[in-house]
Amino acid sequence: MYNGSKIIAGLIVFAALATFPFLYNIGKVNARPDPKIDTPIIQQLEKKECIEPEGFMKANHMQLLNKWRDMAVRDGERVYVNSKGEKYEISLQNTCLKCHSNKKEFCDKCHNYMAVKTYCWDCHLTHEEKQKT
Repeated sequence: MYNGSKIIAGLIVFAALATFPFLYNIGKVNARPDPKIDTPIIQQLEKKECIEPEGFMKANHMQLLNKWRDMAVRDGERVYVNSKGEKYEISLQNTCLKCHSNKKEFCDKCHNYMAVKTYCWDCHLTHEEKQKT
């Protein structure tokens, strides 16, 4: 075979470069974020419950927000009925951010950890951003 040694050397270099990031990070773990949900508004509430159970919200909040977007924007519905039959206004800013007002500690910590880019903030403003405008 012509240039067999060069091909084998090239394959070894390629394999080393392709696996380096994985091998370099073996055993290194980033600390899992612990979102801060103890805002002053939440502390004042008698019943400290979200619109759905905590486990559901951790796993499915984005699906719920997408459903809310479709209900509000596409269907014109502004009331969400949760699994317990309670009614809530469909509003990211007036329902969710009313209690979870610390976006940097609550939303951004987990989304940055998971390298998720949300598009919620393309249209919606946080309370701090509203005050600046």
